[in-house]
Amino acid sequence: MVNFTDSDVKELVRERYGNFAQSATTCCGDGEATTKSQLYEIDQLQGLPDEALLASAGCGNPTAIGDLNPGETVVDFGSGGGIDCFIAAKAVGEQGRVIGIDMTPDMIDLARQNAVNLGLPNVEFHLAEMEDTPLESNSVDVIISNCVINLAPDKDAVFREAHRILKPGGRMFISDMVLTAPLPAHATEDAENWVSCLSGAEPQDVYMGRMSEAGLNNIEITDSKPWQGKEEWASRVHSANIKAFKP
Repeated sequence: MVNFTDSDVKELVRERYGNFAQSATTCCGDGEATTKSQLYEIDQLQGLPDEALLASAGCGNPTAIGDLNPGETVVDFGSGGGIDCFIAAKAVGEQGRVIGIDMTPDMIDLARQNAVNLGLPNVEFHLAEMEDTPLESNSVDVIISNCVINLAPDKDAVFREAHRILKPGGRMFISDMVLTAPLPAHATEDAENWVSCLSGAEPQDVYMGRMSEAGLNNIEITDSKPWQGKEEWASRVHSANIKAFKP
């Protein structure tokens, strides 16, 4: 990143995804629409409002790599329009609780309205940064996140917060962009590439190392596929599913 402060990056992201929520069009990776059927099982999407589907800008399906159990509390870092929260709600049932965290007011407004339309009182959304949530320590069974942590300038703070709110034995399931080889300098010097899930992507060993330093363990990439954005970088940028645990 060149000539961008952390505040600059957050404002870029907040503005882009605020507009994204308002227009309810997909835009992860060069502005191209993500085909939801490639990321989610059809039965996962049944009954979800169009606004939740169209406002999804993820690169994977973090709920697919985790076993969510009835009655559990699940937190979604960067919940957007709420699609992963609503899928998680089906798994944890009425006795469970799902909490979305997002720093973009328009996304929070959209997600809350979607939750009302779906009649899901056990799904709630908080306007907050994932580095500093309003949640109590040791209160969460599972954290999920879909192509959002790569947008955070301070990933160490994100993973420290994840460790803080997870219960002992809690799990973290992430879909995110990671690098398998370095990108050319010009690829990371563009503001557009920050909001398109590229400039913030880190080498997978660095990314997983940050998780380890935060106190998470048993960290594993369960699946990794070339990014479907710019073809010349597809071999260097992968969409990875990563799981980890709090001891």
